[in-house]
Amino acid sequence: MDRRHEILVAANQSFTLFGYKATTMDQVARMANVGKGTIYTFFANKDVLFQEIVISMIEEMKTQTEKAIDTKAPFLDNAHNILMSLLQFREMHKLYAKLVEEGHAIRTPQVENMLVKVESAVVSYLASKIQIAIDKGEIKTCNPQQVAFLLFKAYLAFVVEWPETHQTELDETTIVNLFKNTLFGGLTP
Repeated sequence: MDRRHEILVAANQSFTLFGYKATTMDQVARMANVGKGTIYTFFANKDVLFQEIVISMIEEMKTQTEKAIDTKAPFLDNAHNILMSLLQFREMHKLYAKLVEEGHAIRTPQVENMLVKVESAVVSYLASKIQIAIDKGEIKTCNPQQVAFLLFKAYLAFVVEWPETHQTELDETTIVNLFKNTLFGGLTP
């Protein structure tokens, strides 16, 4: 394993365990078994290191989501599969969960900026899939960015926030039917 990769692994662990604000370059150096100066040969500062890790996380999300797409399935089925994959990633990926927690609790500007980048990447990705469906005539012409934002936020609300306020999770079938009978119904020709 090369030094740069060792530093990224250690930094990812530190950001996951302690969050952005509590992570220090000394801590990352100890976890990576390198001198602090070695970190600075690869990364100018903590912000650059953090950004590299978040960009890597976004790429991992895209890779996982692409696996959820069935090229033979209609757009609406794939839209659901993509959104569920993204949300499952959020729940499973400890770093992202820690960032969301820190963003809400401490409102660290660097974390809030990275969360905006992650959301922007997700919405842009969904918008590109929506544009493909528009081009194929599977859904009505619409503003792909706006619809992607609406779908992402609505899925977040039902999958993540609903259980927090209603003490019960909605099963996938209920969510699918809700979206098919409301939002998706408005998209289909």
